[in-house]
Amino acid sequence: MSGEVPNVSFNNGRCMPSIGLGTWKSEKGKVTEAVKAAIESGYRHFDCAWCYNNEAEVGLGINAKINDGTVKREDLFIVTKLWCTHREPGRVEMALRDSLDKLGLSYVDLYLMHTPFAFKESDEICPRDADGNVLMSDIDYVETWKAMEPLLEKGLVRSIGVSNFNLEQMERLLKTDGLKVKPVTNQIEVSPYLTNDELISFCKDRGVTITAYAPLGSADNPAFQSVKDRPLVINDPVLQELGRKYGKTAAQVALRWGIQRNTSVIPKSVTPSRIKENIQILDFELTEDDMKVISNLNRNFRACSFPFVPQHKYHPFNTAGQNGESSKNKI
Repeated sequence: MSGEVPNVSFNNGRCMPSIGLGTWKSEKGKVTEAVKAAIESGYRHFDCAWCYNNEAEVGLGINAKINDGTVKREDLFIVTKLWCTHREPGRVEMALRDSLDKLGLSYVDLYLMHTPFAFKESDEICPRDADGNVLMSDIDYVETWKAMEPLLEKGLVRSIGVSNFNLEQMERLLKTDGLKVKPVTNQIEVSPYLTNDELISFCKDRGVTITAYAPLGSADNPAFQSVKDRPLVINDPVLQELGRKYGKTAAQVALRWGIQRNTSVIPKSVTPSRIKENIQILDFELTEDDMKVISNLNRNFRACSFPFVPQHKYHPFNTAGQNGESSKNKI
């Protein structure tokens, strides 16, 4: 079970490594070294986004390891995302080129629409009015998607996909008349506490893979600052017991569960030892019974629910705590 990281196959014939490094909330002063450490530990998949405000620092790490001969560009799988303020069709390519400039790359392997909802056109990450309210836009994600498709022909991206889309939104996009390109993946929150079975099954049945963000929960999420006794995946006694059984940590067990479900997992860390630990999950395999035990830990707990975003016709999560698997709001 040891060796190279396995791939997840896309509907366009390309593929993506099933383990990647997430870079959300990775500090500018640390993320460059984190990327270098990850490449040295065997990572080839890096998940970025314009709104993380650290693409330039991620790019420094990537290019340092290309320039010193550790890897070639074609060995790497780089993902970035189209943010909510760049959804007007005329801004889509401009936004991608800005990300490419910051990353120091001529193309990315995967470009994702970050959310189905949009903010008012702006160069700010989160434009607000005088009262502090987020300025939303009604632009249709289908129109944005159509503007993403030509990026493939221009060679700026290899594949395109979406993120944070619920089941109904995925269904609507896939049924769009004139759709030229099917999303290759839907990047959503998935962990033993949010198994997202319904949405995962729906996507896989239609040839859309799943990229699992926050696969260990999201302990440093700002939304947790006022939450007492917050549920942390790595502290779960069942996962810890399974870790002892396999000689692994609870985190490694949770990540192994993720890749055995044929999803791609992108744990975030800037600590070299933790980065290395998170990829050391290829030398064991969970039994079918243990996979079921972990799946039964589901509590529909969503760590990333966009609580700062007003309820909007394209908000992907429901209003009852925003922890359900998919929105009950029709689109």
